[in-house]
Amino acid sequence: MSAPSPSAPSTIDQVAERVERLVQQHEQLRRTNALLAQQVMALTQERDSLKSRLQAARTRVDALLERLPSNSQSQDDTP
Repeated sequence: MSAPSPSAPSTIDQVAERVERLVQQHEQLRRTNALLAQQVMALTQERDSLKSRLQAARTRVDALLERLPSNSQSQDDTP
């Protein structure tokens, strides 16, 4: 077996570089995950707000429909 040349990185150096890249990738993924979690929270709040507004609108529409005369009453009123 020949000794590694001085310019060739040793196995330990290669492992150290790989570990460093993995640590950097982990940090990047952690930041991305945090941003995505914030987006999920914001979208959940927006969805809940829209659901609430939709329910309020349905309630108003139902109240308006209750005030309309029924079909039998409107047919009785026509000549």
